[in-house]
Amino acid sequence: MSQAAQSAPDEQPLLSMRFLLRTMAAISVLAVLTVAISIAGRWFGRHISLAGNTDSTAEITLTIGRDTVRFPENTIRFPSQRHDGAAERVDLYLAWPSMQGYGKDNHLRFDDIAQSSGLIFLQIAQSTMSRDMSGRLEPIYSHLIEGAAEPFRDGLTLHRLRADAGYGGEVLLTATVKGGPDYVVRCILPSTPDKAASGDCQRDIKVGKDLSVLYRFSSSHLADWEHIDAAIRIFVEARLMNRSVTSP
Repeated sequence: MSQAAQSAPDEQPLLSMRFLLRTMAAISVLAVLTVAISIAGRWFGRHISLAGNTDSTAEITLTIGRDTVRFPENTIRFPSQRHDGAAERVDLYLAWPSMQGYGKDNHLRFDDIAQSSGLIFLQIAQSTMSRDMSGRLEPIYSHLIEGAAEPFRDGLTLHRLRADAGYGGEVLLTATVKGGPDYVVRCILPSTPDKAASGDCQRDIKVGKDLSVLYRFSSSHLADWEHIDAAIRIFVEARLMNRSVTSP
């Protein structure tokens, strides 16, 4: 065997070009996967932390019955309702007293159940009754009250409802409103103020042409009952496209 033939194996490269190309391709694929996993991880982590909430303020236009309303996405409670079009109802949640939806600055009010008493929950639907809660005081609630009225606090009077009335331990609180019908709200009052729940008081009002706005708030905010009622009316009326403003 010639000397050239014997030295040929020694002249072969230790790493073939094909191997180098495969290695570089594998490294590129791993780099792409790493970037994709990082992006997906941030996206997934963000959506986990939002837990159904959104900080988007894009406006959603809804037609409910004879009224058309427009709300920011971050005030709409359920993702399934955040789309334009006709709707039977829409559920909102707002921080009190700012009347703002979910955002970076107030996210703990929405994310931490221990702070949920600082929220007001609204359910807006087409009216099914001719009277709102204030209008039902005389024809309905007055027949369900038992015992004498009791002074409460913050200008409110407490009325106890009959056990067989079907209101499960709720009491009726009323107040005289100058130039308008009496304020009426139903509450399940806690045994002590520190046990107040996030939505243990509820009231409904009529807004627009044919909307019923049922809202719930914590009994810990009963001192603000007049301000809450006015703020909710203003909030909804300001977003009516048909601008059929109602009076309290």
